[in-house]
Amino acid sequence: MKKLIYFVVLVAILVGCKSNEKVAYFRPVPGTVADAKEYPVPEPVVRSGDILIITVNSRTPEAAVPFNLPLLPSNNTNSYTFSGGSNVSYGVSIQNYLVDNQGYIQFPILGKLKVIGKTKNEVTTMLFDAIHPEYIKDEPIVLVRMGNFKISVLGEVNRPGSYVIDNERISIVEALSLAGDLTVYGRRDNVLLIRESGGRREMIRLDLRNENLINSPWYYLQQNDALYVEPNEPKARSSSIGSAETLSISVVGTLISLTSLLVNILK
Repeated sequence: MKKLIYFVVLVAILVGCKSNEKVAYFRPVPGTVADAKEYPVPEPVVRSGDILIITVNSRTPEAAVPFNLPLLPSNNTNSYTFSGGSNVSYGVSIQNYLVDNQGYIQFPILGKLKVIGKTKNEVTTMLFDAIHPEYIKDEPIVLVRMGNFKISVLGEVNRPGSYVIDNERISIVEALSLAGDLTVYGRRDNVLLIRESGGRREMIRLDLRNENLINSPWYYLQQNDALYVEPNEPKARSSSIGSAETLSISVVGTLISLTSLLVNILK
């Protein structure tokens, strides 16, 4: 009897270890990511349809005013009076610029500028060089941000949806954390990453159990990336069972129970 108990306990431990291998993240498991080389965090690249938030400031604020969009009226405005007697009021304003299908924005004073394919730093440098020193003698402060950096997480996660990322940097782990992590039915070994690159969509299969994923080019997400977590086999099988099949299984189970009871009574 003791040998039987030891055997059952050993089987339970082995099954538990095997199950842990299937759900634990970043284990040394051979998988889809073969290259363990470290990749730098990608800088967002401007695409058509993006919204850029651009502001220009200077030590002489009146010189920077023409390079910002008209300010929206606000109850909370700050007024500044300069030595020449001019008065400028600053209200609440969002300096949004939509990148059109050809990759251009319409910028005050400078006109139509092509920004598609450029990083934020490249757009900043382009605007700085165009403004200084021709329009503003003092070195201006040009700030560029992405206004619509978002990712989507779908499938077997606890909070599927689209998420706007303020700091324009997010890893797969952080994205899954925003979505409440995978459910018990989500496949860790076959997560689909959908990415737009060069006007085309790429579909990449990732194994979250593979430790090399941390150093792969897909660990950090880019704007408009989508992660899809597939359901595992038990969830897929359960979804294919309709109400009629469920009723049939319930009836069969009841009949088997009644049959077993009658056999025990008639013994």
